[in-house]
Amino acid sequence: MKGKKLGLVPKLIIAIILGILIGMYMPLWFCRIVVTASGIFSQFLKFVIPLMILAFVSMGIADLTNGAGKLLLITVLIAYGSTLIGGTASFLVSINLFPSFMNPEALAQIQATADNSVASYLSISIPPILDTLSAVVLAFILGLCLSTMKGKTIGMTLYDAMKDFSTIIDTVLTHVIVPLLPLYICGTFVDMTRSGKTFTILGILWKVFLVVIIMHFIYMFIQFMVAGTIAGKNPFTLMKNQIPGYTTALGTQSSAATIPVNLKCAEADGICEQIRNFVIPLCANIHMCGSMITITACATAVCLMNQLPISIGTVIPFIMTLGIAMVASPGAPGGSIMTALPFLYMIFGTEAGDPNGPICAIMVALYITQDSFGTACNVSGDNAIGVVVNRIYEKWIQPKGSEAAAK
Repeated sequence: MKGKKLGLVPKLIIAIILGILIGMYMPLWFCRIVVTASGIFSQFLKFVIPLMILAFVSMGIADLTNGAGKLLLITVLIAYGSTLIGGTASFLVSINLFPSFMNPEALAQIQATADNSVASYLSISIPPILDTLSAVVLAFILGLCLSTMKGKTIGMTLYDAMKDFSTIIDTVLTHVIVPLLPLYICGTFVDMTRSGKTFTILGILWKVFLVVIIMHFIYMFIQFMVAGTIAGKNPFTLMKNQIPGYTTALGTQSSAATIPVNLKCAEADGICEQIRNFVIPLCANIHMCGSMITITACATAVCLMNQLPISIGTVIPFIMTLGIAMVASPGAPGGSIMTALPFLYMIFGTEAGDPNGPICAIMVALYITQDSFGTACNVSGDNAIGVVVNRIYEKWIQPKGSEAAAK
């Protein structure tokens, strides 16, 4: 229809379907072309992500003239608490359900697809100027200092420069990153389908996979119910607004890569610009509830399959440690599980938990097949946190600032 543009969600769905069909039916040379194009875009995306975090988080905090430090602390505590609750709940569900349908033979079949991938014709390395964790820390420093010092102990030059920088990055996201995301997602699914990863988990451990996905949806539902209750918003409307962000995360398998779309979802939720500009990029790097649910469930499944002892006493310290270690790991697909590798000994034991050993290799393969759903749960929870923080800001912090300004 004339004058009608295809929305982002239909484009992403089409990209996923095309990726699966190309991986199934097109010759290898064609698949390699798509994967090559997707890989080049992926490198550019990795270069832009730290700049995006630096621009949006620093300006989001800098524009909070009152209570910036308090809001930052509140956001971090909510994100960490959500991650711990998600992982603990996942273990309690998994340890009670998985024993009834575990199949030890499934591990070998899953591991067979672990190293399979479609090779690209060429790869271009575009090293980021700084890594994501450095970008987060620098954004904290700049944002907090600008929030309290601009126009007082320092002038407005740096603030204006960061504002212009934020506008430039926003333009790049709007005109380059978001339009090309379907290509990136298509390439991801071409690789997964061609290498056999897409359907392996469905055919072998579909019950485990189904339980994990149900846990994700239940946890997201609870998050939006709580956020909607606190903010006085309809939770079902919040969930509807999250569909573009959820769909994007399914394809990119990266919380950081989903930031541009998730910011649009936050805007639809009525989150003010200052709050969404620092909560969404920040939580994309520190809020890992979906990934923790998946990692804990996969670790429980691997322990049950290999008759390794596992208990709540070993799982809780693992979850608490990983909740911190995974900060800034979501820049690439599978980043969370690769960050978790050095800590798997806390559950598997020293020998079985060798990062280079077969047990950990199986763990990685099992997680990767479900990574996209964990990422989608992560980013959905980011917006639920944004709704809560926005309410706190409007009800308790912003009025105090107005009263102080009036005096």
